[in-house]
Amino acid sequence: MRRFIHLVSATLMYRTLQRSFQLTRHLRPQLQTRRLTILPQMASHSLYEDSTPAEVKNAKGLHLITMNTPNGQKVQIMLEELKEIYGTEWTKTMINIMTNEQKKDWFLRLDPNGRIPVLVDNTQDPPFPVMETSAELLYLLKFADKKDVFGFTDELERNEALQWLFFWHGSGAPYQGQVNHFAKFAKEKIPYAIERFKNETLRVFGVLEIRLSGKYTGEPRDYLAGKGKGKYSIADIGTWPWVKGWDFNFSKEDMEPFPHLLKWIDRIAERPAVQRGIGDEYKQ
Repeated sequence: MRRFIHLVSATLMYRTLQRSFQLTRHLRPQLQTRRLTILPQMASHSLYEDSTPAEVKNAKGLHLITMNTPNGQKVQIMLEELKEIYGTEWTKTMINIMTNEQKKDWFLRLDPNGRIPVLVDNTQDPPFPVMETSAELLYLLKFADKKDVFGFTDELERNEALQWLFFWHGSGAPYQGQVNHFAKFAKEKIPYAIERFKNETLRVFGVLEIRLSGKYTGEPRDYLAGKGKGKYSIADIGTWPWVKGWDFNFSKEDMEPFPHLLKWIDRIAERPAVQRGIGDEYKQ
């Protein structure tokens, strides 16, 4: 009896396996066809689309999409500085953010946050887009500044530069940007908002003044990061384009407590690459 039961079980298992094999052979062509139809769809996904401006999608090498605002000027200046040292080349597309061009699909493919500038490195395969100005400065420092002319080889100095770069990115630009909005562009003038963001911006200017004056070290500095008096670096490049526009919302009396900061502004403004980076070539 046991033999009979084992024989029946083996027979049923064999027939089940046989049917599974036949079903697999029947479905295999369909699965292959389905796989072939999926792959082209994946391959067709691109950084660019039909509405992407031709000068963007046909660009070679580094390509900057920008407008001559403080944020745009950060990367413009960095590229001009690199050109002066290494002969770095790039192309650019100027857009008008007042028309919300940066909110269109072609732009959002490059930067989902819809903010200028965007740096696209077409030497990478596929092309590599970089958003956020501090990330763009660091990208250029890594891939285009082989000698660390605008960075540091010493790890502590490098970290110091990152501290001040991030300080302005997170604690400076947002406040000064809000002053600009509420004091100049908002349809409704809200005194509390204007006063709050003016005071916060002045507080941040005070932090920069402490750093540059050497208040707690006894040694005034020329630049934000580096040993001794410091070295001109991405920390300065990432900060200066905003601070230089203090007179958009502040008076000379407002700035009297920050003499070392004002000297720092003038010192950097004398650099030829800085002048080109904010110059007529980037004006619309």
